[in-house]
Amino acid sequence: MIRVKLSSRAAVIEAAFLTFATHPTATLTDVAKTAGVGRATLHRHFASRDALMETLARVAMEELNAAVEDATKNATSYGQALEQTLHAIIPLANRQWFLSSDTAAMSDDLTELYAKDRAELCDAIEHARIEGLFSSDATTDWIADVFDALVYAAWGQVRDEKLTPKQAANLAWTTFINGVGK
Repeated sequence: MIRVKLSSRAAVIEAAFLTFATHPTATLTDVAKTAGVGRATLHRHFASRDALMETLARVAMEELNAAVEDATKNATSYGQALEQTLHAIIPLANRQWFLSSDTAAMSDDLTELYAKDRAELCDAIEHARIEGLFSSDATTDWIADVFDALVYAAWGQVRDEKLTPKQAANLAWTTFINGVGK
C-alpha cells in the first residue's frame, strides 16, 4: 500500500473529523494530537475552534456534494440516484454526521447551502415517489430523515469495522426501500 503524507492542514482536517465524530466536545489539543501536529501548527491554519468548525462544515459540504454529483450523473431514475447517493456518501458519512450535529458552527451561507441540499434530497424523494418508489403514507420529510438516519447507522457500522462501505450501503438501501418503499 502506498501511503500519502497529508499536508499539516489536511491532516488537521481529517483528524478533526475523526476526533469530533467520536468526541464532539474534544479540544483543539485533542485534534492536534490526533493529527500528529503541535497546537501551534494547528493554530497557524485555524485561528480558533470556530474557524476550524467553519472549515470542516465547508469541506464536508464540498466533498459530499462532489461525491453525490459524480455518483448520480448517469442515473436513469430518481430511485437509482438515491441508491447511488447512499453508496457515494456512506464512505463520507462522518462528514454528513458532522453537518447534522450541533458541533458544526455554520455561517449563514453554509446554513443556506445545507438547506438547499436538504431541499434537493426532498425533491429527489418526491420525484422517486412519482416513479412509484415510495408509499404515499410517509411524508417526504419522514423519508428524508430515515435516509439520513440510515446513512449515520451505516457509517457507524463501517467505523466500527462491522461492515464494508459497500455492504453498509447495500444494507441501508434494502432497509430504506423495505421501510418506506411501496
